[in-house]
Amino acid sequence: MELIKTYFPELTEAQLEKFEHLGSLYQEWNEKINVISRKDMDHFYERHVLHSLAIAKVIKFEPGTKILDIGTGGGFPGIPLAIMFPDCHFHLVDSIGKKITVVKEVARALKLSNVEAQQARVETLVRKYDFVVSRAVTRFSNMFPWVKGKFRKEDFNEFPNGLFLLKGGDVDEEMEERDVSYVTYHIDDYFKSEFFETKKVVFVPWEGKR
Repeated sequence: MELIKTYFPELTEAQLEKFEHLGSLYQEWNEKINVISRKDMDHFYERHVLHSLAIAKVIKFEPGTKILDIGTGGGFPGIPLAIMFPDCHFHLVDSIGKKITVVKEVARALKLSNVEAQQARVETLVRKYDFVVSRAVTRFSNMFPWVKGKFRKEDFNEFPNGLFLLKGGDVDEEMEERDVSYVTYHIDDYFKSEFFETKKVVFVPWEGKR
């Protein structure tokens, strides 16, 4: 929790309480349904919460922004971002039902009215969003057809509508499999920790993509 307070000193008491509660909620649920590796639970706030919030260091979502979290797993990056941006709507999707069960229960316990969790495949969704977020779900070339047609035409954030992807390793090789423009942000510019040395936020503007 101290990490969260250090890097996000502007958080309200209500937000801090929710972040505080996250640790015990996931500890409890992880004993019933293994959504986070045991080893990672020892570094929960760094490797899951803070990692998710790297996106919040790159963009401050405007109120009313609609965000789709693809392959959310146990709720990352969607749940931490939903706490950070209570005036935005987050749709968290995963194809595995037991993971969505955990997400729904965590959102309910935290009273996150801006979170909707659904067991579904991304390709089947018909709604449109301002942004898509995802954390290490699959290679971008695989994701590309899933998100086609998922973006709203009008932009009202500081970034044009598109994707914010949490990636590790050599992102250039992966991103260049598709002919897209993208911008890479190194997370260790924001958070000083060995864990983040190879981690990045990759932004892909979507306008005009085919």
